[in-house]
Amino acid sequence: MTEHPVDEHAVTLIVVDDHPVVRDGLRGMFESAAGFQVLGEAADGPAGVELATRLDPDVVLMDLRMPGGGGVAAIADLARRGVRSRVLVLTTYDTDSDTLPAIEAGATGYLLKDAPREELFTAVRAAAEGRTVLSPAVASRLVSHVRTPPPPGGEGLSAREREVLELVAKGTSNRAIARELFISEATVKTHLTHVFGKLGAKDRAAAVALAYERGILG
Repeated sequence: MTEHPVDEHAVTLIVVDDHPVVRDGLRGMFESAAGFQVLGEAADGPAGVELATRLDPDVVLMDLRMPGGGGVAAIADLARRGVRSRVLVLTTYDTDSDTLPAIEAGATGYLLKDAPREELFTAVRAAAEGRTVLSPAVASRLVSHVRTPPPPGGEGLSAREREVLELVAKGTSNRAIARELFISEATVKTHLTHVFGKLGAKDRAAAVALAYERGILG
């Protein structure tokens, strides 16, 4: 577990992955790009939680399957602790059994390790701003997932609520949604509150995942 001094003007992140070569590669990639700083690396979930709690990065790049403790439990632990860092899952696994638990635990986004570097940079910036990030492969995976009956009211989205949700799925911020739909940001937040309640979701990423899973989106 290593750490580096903080650059106040960069998007800060930590890398949690059990493979040293992957950690070194990601650190080198981000340190070669302007506007990013890797504050530290950890080899398993519990160490990643400790590091994120102490260093307060903007983004945690989290692998899922690690011998010393997996990513889903770490994501849930960070959520329980109220850590402000956004978690962006970066893994080789896109199965339903990996994707849905990670998003439901509180991950802001989910990317696969074969993502192009520019896509990864864009995703980290988006995650730092609290925007939902789902790779096309993962979105397709959610669409093809066996549909389960929604909770009461789960499919009762209004046309405007569906519009808001579709824009959220594209990574659009509340301010941009308000501009596009010619409504106030407060109204956008109200629509999202209703969407979360109807879908049984606790945040934007979970709402998008559940909407794909149930065929509301896609």
